[in-house]
Amino acid sequence: MDHWTLLWIVLLFNAMGCIQSIRCKPKSFRDSIIVLEVNSSIDPNPTSIDESSSVVLRYRTPHFRACARVLVPPVASKETWTIGWIQACNHMEFYNTYGNKGMSSWELPDLRDSKIQAISDSDGVNYPWYGNTTETCTVVGPTKKDSKFTVSMNDNFYPSVTWGVPVSDSNVPQLSSIRRDQSFTTWLVAMNQATSETLVLQTIRWRMRLHIRVDPEKPLGHRAVLNEPLAQEQPQILGKNEPIPNNAMVKPNANDAQVLMWRPKNGDPVVVIPPKY
Repeated sequence: MDHWTLLWIVLLFNAMGCIQSIRCKPKSFRDSIIVLEVNSSIDPNPTSIDESSSVVLRYRTPHFRACARVLVPPVASKETWTIGWIQACNHMEFYNTYGNKGMSSWELPDLRDSKIQAISDSDGVNYPWYGNTTETCTVVGPTKKDSKFTVSMNDNFYPSVTWGVPVSDSNVPQLSSIRRDQSFTTWLVAMNQATSETLVLQTIRWRMRLHIRVDPEKPLGHRAVLNEPLAQEQPQILGKNEPIPNNAMVKPNANDAQVLMWRPKNGDPVVVIPPKY
């Protein structure tokens, strides 16, 4: 046997060994989970305004929606994975102006002061998940078959804003403008329940804006007009995933951390509603 034949045999066996090891090595969960489809949109209808109450103006924005179909191949080990949606607020401006008296504003102090990048928008119970009905699905290993399922979520705003100055005993209508601009990041995530290993499968960015003009001199039912926008910007499904900031995973959530301030044209700001935590 000449040395060229020997070399060929050695290379062949090495190659076969490599191929065999690739075939035999089981895929990790990280490598095997597949996002089959992801969709996200904001409903095309404009924000609706409700003037049925003599105490507050209510408005309802269109819904943001996200939906994903996920395929999980068989899980060989005794592992439990939850797949679902986590959301955080990155930016919030929410100003209600009362003519020349001043304005009330809902604020997230740490976000406002740039102490944090984002704050959890969890339901406040199932941290860090946005919810635990349609928003999540859990796979308990070992499993012998593929698991295929859909996880979905939706979000919108439906607040009440007083016609009168919130720090006044009078309910004389003085509300003249509402402006709101909020940005969110929403992640499709797989999380190991035992180790808290977190895999970001998809990242979505979205924004909700509105400007309502109000004429408090007009009769109830004819005061408010939606100025802009009539249709919201559609969400962006990012081509490259973004990491989840720590504050998006833990308490407090935005609802518990927000503060209602009264900021008069003259004088010092007043805390109307303090944070819940």
